[in-house]
Formats: sequence, structure tokens, C-alpha cells
Amino acid sequence: MSYSTFQCLKLERHGPVGWLLNNRPQQLNAMSATMRDEFAVAWLELEADPEVRVIVHTGEGSAFQTGADVTELATDGQGMQRYRASVESFDLHFTSWHQQVSKPVITAVNGICAGGGFHWVADADICIAASDAQFMDPHVSVGQVAAFEMIALLRKMPAEAVMRMALVGRHERMGAQRAYELGMISQVVDPPERLRDEAQALAEKIARNSPAAMAATKRALWRALEVGLTEACKLGAADLVSMWGHPDQEEGPRAFAEKRPPQWVPPGG
Repeated sequence: MSYSTFQCLKLERHGPVGWLLNNRPQQLNAMSATMRDEFAVAWLELEADPEVRVIVHTGEGSAFQTGADVTELATDGQGMQRYRASVESFDLHFTSWHQQVSKPVITAVNGICAGGGFHWVADADICIAASDAQFMDPHVSVGQVAAFEMIALLRKMPAEAVMRMALVGRHERMGAQRAYELGMISQVVDPPERLRDEAQALAEKIARNSPAAMAATKRALWRALEVGLTEACKLGAADLVSMWGHPDQEEGPRAFAEKRPPQWVPPGG
């Protein structure tokens, strides 16, 4: 499957791993209106590719993502007003969660992650970071509200840490080790140059599992964040039994007994 050519993003495939690369390095990968629109398409192309079993999202250059392009907002005559309708209706399309991507998604933070960059930290299934990564939320420092990203991070981190980051703004940065200690990320990669290698290796481990079972697992766990414990378990029962009778459920034990790699049904199959 060939991918679209984008102005602000790049798509690549390495084995079973699809890569989504923020590609505005001269602007520290700040999200322009064009980039925002391209995300909506890029996620769905990776989701539709039957050869991709896991997706890794990272940035080119010295930054992962630094939020909305403030220069564009200040000079294009529209500013944030262009997004009012989509925000008020919560009709957003730029993260894997927004686009209901069923495949496992790893965010690999290289360098600076600021403001809106936290969307992809919070909305990924797994987040890792280079040892020189730095995190900060400058929303309140540029007259904006820290809302969606920080609200989502409350699921992963202590409320005190999220509140501090939201209110201190651009005047304090969090390092990768502290982010790991607080549960924002699950791995610190050192040296930083090995970030992509480590992300590829992790993705390949995940890709060895049943695509159908992982999709159902992801659906059950994300839904659990929306409802209470009992309701989540009741709803999760449907995801659990959805694999009963699926070819992968028979293939897994058979492959184990025969001491060979399992031959899973491809994603979407």
C-alpha cells in the first residue's frame, strides 16, 4: 500500500511497523492548520494498511511537537477562531484516539514536547521518550487555556503534577526521568539517538501478537476509562467473547504446542 504525500507529515513502513513522522523541524514541528488536517488522513491510512500491525509516532529534528503554530495564529488573521466550531463540538481528528485507530500506537518523544504536543502523549497507548526529552505546557503563558491535553493526562499522572505543569506554563520544564517517575511515559531511552531503534524494537514485540486480540483489548481498556469498574467489566465481557471462535484463538495454542511462530489473521481480516 502506498501512502499519500503530505506537506507536514511523513509516513513510512518498516516491517510490520508504520511510522508517522511530524515533519516541520524548522518550526519545531508546531502544528499548522495544514498539519492538523493531514493528521486526520495519515492516521486512517496507517489504520487501513494491512501490513501495519503497530504504529509509532515521533518527530523529525530536535522537537517532537510544540503545539499550535503560534506564529501562524498571530499572523493569519484567523487565530484560534478557525477551530472554534470543531472544539466546541469536540469534533477533533488529529490523534489516533480521535480517529479511533484500533492498532497499538506508540508515541516516541524526541526533544521538546510542549502544549498541544501532549495530545499525542495522552492519546497514545504507550509513550516512551529520549533521555533528553523535555516537557512543558505553555498554554497559560500565551493566553490560552490548558484543557484537553491536561485533562487526558489526569488518567496517567497524579493530579498535583498535572496541575503544576498547567499553571506554571512555560516557566518550568520537566525532564524525561521525572516524566517516567510520574507515569507519563513507560521508558526512558539513553542515549537519545537510540529512540527510534528502541521504538521499532518495542513495536516489533507487540506486532508478534494477535491483531484481533490486541484490537479488542485496546477497545476494552480505553472504554474502561470512560465508565465505572462494574460497567467496564460488563462491557469488556463482549470484547472478551468476541475472540471466542476467532481463528487466532485456535492458532495461538496450536503454534505454542508446535513450537512455531503463530500465523495470525492480518489486521482487519
